[in-house]
Amino acid sequence: MTHRATVDFLLYDWLQAESLCQRERHAEHNRETFTAVLDLSEKIAQEQFAPLNRLTDTHEPEFDGVTVTLPKETAVAMAAFNESGLMAASKDAEVGGMQLPTVVEIASMSFFYKASVSLAAYPMLTRGNANTILAHGTPKQVEVFAKGGFEGRTFGTMCLSEPQAGSSLSDIATRAVPDVAGDGTGIGWQADSLGPRYRLKGNKMWISGGEHEMGENIVHLVLAKIPGPDGKPVAGVKGISLFIVPRKLVQQDGTITAQRNDVALAGLNHKCGYRGTVNTLLNFGEGQFPVNGEAGAVGYLIGKEGEGLKCMFTLMNEARTSVGLGATMLGYAGYEYSLDYAKQRPQGRRMGSGGKDHSAPQIPIIEHTDVKRMLMMQKAIAEGGLALGLLCANLLDDEQTGTGEEAEKAGLLLELLTPVAKSWPSEWAQEANSLAIQILGGYGYTRDYPVEQYWRDNRLNMIHEGTHGIQGLDLLGRKVVMNGGKALSVLAERISETIQKAGHVDGLAGHANALAQALQKVGATTKAAWSTGVPEEALANATPFLQAFGHTVLAWVWLELALAAKAAQAAGEWDKSPLGPGFLQGKLATADYFFSYELPKIDAWLGVVSRRDLTCAQAQADWF
Repeated sequence: MTHRATVDFLLYDWLQAESLCQRERHAEHNRETFTAVLDLSEKIAQEQFAPLNRLTDTHEPEFDGVTVTLPKETAVAMAAFNESGLMAASKDAEVGGMQLPTVVEIASMSFFYKASVSLAAYPMLTRGNANTILAHGTPKQVEVFAKGGFEGRTFGTMCLSEPQAGSSLSDIATRAVPDVAGDGTGIGWQADSLGPRYRLKGNKMWISGGEHEMGENIVHLVLAKIPGPDGKPVAGVKGISLFIVPRKLVQQDGTITAQRNDVALAGLNHKCGYRGTVNTLLNFGEGQFPVNGEAGAVGYLIGKEGEGLKCMFTLMNEARTSVGLGATMLGYAGYEYSLDYAKQRPQGRRMGSGGKDHSAPQIPIIEHTDVKRMLMMQKAIAEGGLALGLLCANLLDDEQTGTGEEAEKAGLLLELLTPVAKSWPSEWAQEANSLAIQILGGYGYTRDYPVEQYWRDNRLNMIHEGTHGIQGLDLLGRKVVMNGGKALSVLAERISETIQKAGHVDGLAGHANALAQALQKVGATTKAAWSTGVPEEALANATPFLQAFGHTVLAWVWLELALAAKAAQAAGEWDKSPLGPGFLQGKLATADYFFSYELPKIDAWLGVVSRRDLTCAQAQADWF
């Protein structure tokens, strides 16, 4: 199918990923090593993950009051992934990594998200967990807690939400108090080599991967509040700290003991989709597994006291771009399946000048214009979303291994695009999955075909790691105005460069002009939204702004892809491809589709933002 070929096109024809090998960090790599990693990823995904996608959907995790049971094949698939070394693909050799560019690592993960997004969530969370400890932990914490994750011996979670406080993290109630001598030695909490030791008490909800029997341990990263001098927790997010809370206690030398920490599973959440990822309600410190005769889960402070949310954003931002890529690949899976179905399913006949000739054979439904429209939209979303995900990964590479102004601009642009990378695929790949069901018709609405599961799995992505509303508030309320709009200026500069290039290419000048107008409208709308300086007015329509901003970014991406396709055509690089000339022509046609059908939608979205329309904001509860 088209996925692997598109990955190659995006990496080499568009992003020029081979050039990253000129940097010292990636000097031992080349296109051949990249290809080997992608080949391995595709093989494991197809052989170990894809066959379990339906199994884990129909055989949900079970809890008998003591143990969580998953289909035994889940552990086999995880072992295959872990043994491949892909968990630490982009990490330093010192922590067992391959020092691959992040963009190759993310391209690798796209195969796993498409094969089974709910199984891919385990390595996604574990990698993010370990990356956070690597970024903010002490050398000892990295050695003891992060390396196990990178090696695939342990698993990781992120514990933010609580039953009474979902996205409103300032209202979390979990508490952490110093554990003066919790190990029974009497040496005091400050002398613990694993970091300042605390006892945590509280409840965490919606914790993916929170309890299972895979691996040697589960490392929880938990947000909690430390009481101030008056014994009361500090109000707001400034009072939040971050803690490493292992499921099984760990000795000072890193040895994992058999003793359970005081973290207990209260129950499982039964989800519409994404069922292969066990989702839990965890109780911390309620005394079910007392440590040294005391209730309270033992946790180690990571980073500075009161900077927990700052540290956790390392994991949250990584998770947001990963959620976006997962949504994209569910859309991609539905697109490929419905495309194959449309090519094989005969129905209807061609319309001629005299009407239909009912004696003629039926035609495949892909010959019907409306089916082509639905496939084109899916293609625009799936391939555009994949391009966006790889672009963000490439920006991270430039931020981390680039130099000077290049690195600074990459970091600003990545920060600006993160809410888009999470939200745009989550919304539109869901629509793509709906269109896949539509193409299959009544068959698509049955469990005999996989497209309904893709839809159910994808419905979660608009919710977790920050809803659309939160991403919109982040984008319009913070990202586009931060540092005097510096990040927005960087984006405008990049888009303008693309417009200049495309303006001189046959067939793309019209798109360049349309994108220039869209960019101007987004800038003017941003100013209009904040013209009164009243946040309630500016942010009343943050979600429509997010939608318009996302479509403008994707129009830029598609114009970039069109330029890359034109260049590849001129160079004859894909002439010998089994996919034939239609592969590149398909990219150009999809760019045409996006500019004709999708980009014009931004006017309605931006209209309510620029007018600071308060229709929804002023609605009263008793009106509903």
